[in-house]
Amino acid sequence: MRTDGKTSGSLQLIKTAMIEKKMTQAELADAADCHEKTIQNLLSGRAVRDQTLFDVCMVLGLDFDKLKRAWVTSEARDAPDAEVPEGRVAPVYMGAYTRAGVDHYIGSYLTVRPSFSVAESLMAYRTDITWDDDWPSLLFQERDRPDKPYLHRGRLYIPASSMYIHLVSLTKGAMRMVMVSQLDPTGHMRGLITTLNKQRASFVPVSTPIVYVKSDDFTGVALGELASGHPSYRGCKELLDETLEQGYARLLGA
Repeated sequence: MRTDGKTSGSLQLIKTAMIEKKMTQAELADAADCHEKTIQNLLSGRAVRDQTLFDVCMVLGLDFDKLKRAWVTSEARDAPDAEVPEGRVAPVYMGAYTRAGVDHYIGSYLTVRPSFSVAESLMAYRTDITWDDDWPSLLFQERDRPDKPYLHRGRLYIPASSMYIHLVSLTKGAMRMVMVSQLDPTGHMRGLITTLNKQRASFVPVSTPIVYVKSDDFTGVALGELASGHPSYRGCKELLDETLEQGYARLLGA
């Protein structure tokens, strides 16, 4: 694709910033949470979404507004990639799953785990799973947590040879992983979450049972910190206890 002077100047700013930060295309794609193919399109002068350009600018420390004004947009900015017309297959390293094969995961889930900050309490929040056409794969987004700064967003890794799937969030080298059983006919996924929890002046690794319950309606559903006296506490606690009792996960001695 031919690029004019303004676009070439913008591309040069991006390429120079990549060199200064010693970032490869793959590393930039990972940091900007997009597919490497999208970065390749960007660096070749093809139109990309404004959100993608913004994310790249944030990673590289560039002025988005200045770069956007210099960029020559096209009517096809929001059109799907012509080389991947439907974006229906996840990358091989994520399991190479197809959208048709994982459609049943798309939806909203009541998410329950023990509270990291309040003893004997539980944390209940909502997790939405959608399909991302820009980076073909399932995307999860946590919502309705009282500790909003710690909301996670990431992608689903679904190996073909395992009964478990992985919900992974990765931001600037910081990783949190949830390993749960595949969605069963009752709409449940059960397993373990491993992450960092703030303890006094530092963060320490923690791991605990977690359950996802698919739900179409959250009207009246209790979310947030659930103390032992809360009406919804017992039902949520049973879900977590069953996760260990039925062998979905195992915690070894502390």
